[in-house]
Amino acid sequence: MHKMRALIFGAPGSGKGTYSARLQDRLGVDVISMGDIFRNMMQENSILGRIIKRYVEAGLLVPDPIVIEVLADRLANMPKEKSFVLDGFPRTIAQAEVLEKITPIDVVIELAVPDWIIIERLSSRRICKNCGAAYNLRFMKPEVEGVCDRCGGTLYQRSDDNPAVIKMRLELYASETSPLLRFYETTKVPLIKHTTDQLEMPPEKVVDYIEQELKKLNLF
Repeated sequence: MHKMRALIFGAPGSGKGTYSARLQDRLGVDVISMGDIFRNMMQENSILGRIIKRYVEAGLLVPDPIVIEVLADRLANMPKEKSFVLDGFPRTIAQAEVLEKITPIDVVIELAVPDWIIIERLSSRRICKNCGAAYNLRFMKPEVEGVCDRCGGTLYQRSDDNPAVIKMRLELYASETSPLLRFYETTKVPLIKHTTDQLEMPPEKVVDYIEQELKKLNLF
């Protein structure tokens, strides 16, 4: 088995975080979530963390040079042979071209989920204020209502998890990601696509499928 370098694409609420975490448990891959890295940096309140916070709080995307610097640093500090799944980058063709110079990519994982399922899922999503764990009031409930199973933190609903904002986020995702998927198609990077057709799709079923497809490509 050689080192696997994967990208995971999916709209907000498609399950990227859930499936990546399970792949980490099963296959020992490192999950690099740009959102998580930025949240940690903002909490640490470093100079760069404060700069990132200004963009995030203004509802703006963090500029490419900062994102690329943070990602390159994260990859440089990883064990050389460690496989990884990158979530939340690239978002543009320009970022994808820079990423190619930093590291080759072996496979793209796409989670295709219909809008109606995402709107239903995100409207009932709750997040832990303390550790960021995600729950769903329909099919991934916490053991105690409003309390995180992991750390006992308080669960809350994100302000952008309402149907009108979700629709806007889905439109933005579609316009950003379609060109990226075409870019990786032209560069001949293999694609693993999982299409969800039911609201309460068991996470294990999706992860089983992704793992089987990775094995077919001799990546695991």
